[in-house]
Amino acid sequence: MRKKGVGISLGLTAMFAAAALTGCSVLGTVEAPVGGEADILALASGETGESEDSGVSRLEEIRERGYLTVATEPYFAPNEFIDPSKSGDERYVGADIELAHYIADHLGVECRIVPLDFTAVLSSVTEGKYDMAISALAYTPARAQAMELSDGYYYDEETVWYGLLVREEDLDEIQGADDLDGRTVVVQSGSLQEVFAQEQIPAYDELKLVSATTDGFLMVQEEKADACVTAAATAELYLEANPSCGMTMVPDFRFTVDESTQGTRIGMKKGETELLEAVNDIIGQMTEEGLYKQWYQEYSEYAASLGIN
Repeated sequence: MRKKGVGISLGLTAMFAAAALTGCSVLGTVEAPVGGEADILALASGETGESEDSGVSRLEEIRERGYLTVATEPYFAPNEFIDPSKSGDERYVGADIELAHYIADHLGVECRIVPLDFTAVLSSVTEGKYDMAISALAYTPARAQAMELSDGYYYDEETVWYGLLVREEDLDEIQGADDLDGRTVVVQSGSLQEVFAQEQIPAYDELKLVSATTDGFLMVQEEKADACVTAAATAELYLEANPSCGMTMVPDFRFTVDESTQGTRIGMKKGETELLEAVNDIIGQMTEEGLYKQWYQEYSEYAASLGIN
């Protein structure tokens, strides 16, 4: 899965809607790569972003410079989101942000959060522009081939499932993936849901990629697409916040989830095994202390108090 747990709020949805209308990124200066995740990662892995090998490992470089750069898409509470009551770097909060600071503390350096569109999170880390991606990443074959993936640090205790969000008026005709031939499907680029769309939908007329899942929801609502492949939890929160949107999840249909895709992970540049080992050791310590579950619960409640559900 691309994202797990609680999804994007009505307030953040409005921000994405405004961005869609203006053609601008909600993050301001980011230009997300065009194409599917495999294309994005393939292009990125061919370019390291460095003119030559300095002979210094990424871990040594981080310690020498005194700070860790962490790329994230801060629009997925409670993992990572923006606290509108704060300013500067302090506005980036969430369980993943706590994890980023936890890792930096254990490495003895400062943590610097870099907010990006999700596709830019993937490509920038693969290129080596930033040290790691902490953005509710899940395992996919394309990611495993293009970057180092850490051990899993969070597993949903409740069953996570993925399905199709459609307009209520189309429920009689769309009852599963087999009913999408001749229709337009939308999905977040670089997500596990994109893999589902490519591998588990037998046929469709067009597959549209968007930078945020809520952009896909809006496309279905505005009849620019017929179905959005999504995590059920994310869709349910959107539907609760927008009860008159005229959409619903297709009942009694779920995409097949491979157990190897489970667990949220950290992405790092391919070949940085020393950094990977250090991060896995830190994840192990954090898991023993049960910290991530505490952060997840804390920020779930905090996001709700801010109206970010």
